[in-house]
Amino acid sequence: MNKITDGIKHLIIINVILFIAPQFLKLDLTNVLALHFPKNSHFGFWQYLTHMFMHASFPHILFNMYGLWAFGTPLEQMWGKKKFLFFYFSAGLGAGLIYTLVNYYQFNGIYDLFINAGLNNADVISILEKGSTAGFNVNAAITQAQFDKIYSLYHMPAVGASGAVYGVLVAFGLYFKDAKLALLFFPVPIAAKYFIPLMILGDLFFGMTNYSVGSVAHFAHIGGALIGFIIAYYWKKNQFKIS
Repeated sequence: MNKITDGIKHLIIINVILFIAPQFLKLDLTNVLALHFPKNSHFGFWQYLTHMFMHASFPHILFNMYGLWAFGTPLEQMWGKKKFLFFYFSAGLGAGLIYTLVNYYQFNGIYDLFINAGLNNADVISILEKGSTAGFNVNAAITQAQFDKIYSLYHMPAVGASGAVYGVLVAFGLYFKDAKLALLFFPVPIAAKYFIPLMILGDLFFGMTNYSVGSVAHFAHIGGALIGFIIAYYWKKNQFKIS
């Protein structure tokens, strides 16, 4: 077993504290620390950082922290603590930004339907806050599925270290491409150079279709993987060393 490295140890400790402490203290930090849609009144720019330390359930934090330890440990041993943390937070911040950009694109597509139906911005926000189109004649312009989608985009915050962990996973695959990996529901070992692209393609498929199960931020995963790939590829190509 890999001995836990300093940076990863501290990340896990902070994540565990922010998962357990609010439950004991009966605090709901979602509106403050989770990443909200920018038009939502609960949005704060700091949430691009803090959402990485929030988790929705025990399995959520368990799998993320396991992935951070399993795939991040050899990277921190190779890069050193400071550079690993720079990489980790870069991937996590990039994941949040790309997730927001994709949500904005989806949001604006439906938002324009409201505007074309004769509503103004205040009307649309009022509808989203109330969760109902009552009092507004938009039924012919907006389907129930479209309303459910824009309502979800507006209200559903993103939580978790998954974006950053996907960046770590991609970097692991670049540096240790022949390492054998497996999933609990598919326990057949596959080389990282095949396994990781398959996972990312799965996120892309589920993110662009209606087949996703639960509220998984697939484009945050893809965003973290993309930023992680860019940084790790550049470092590897330029023979990045610990300074």
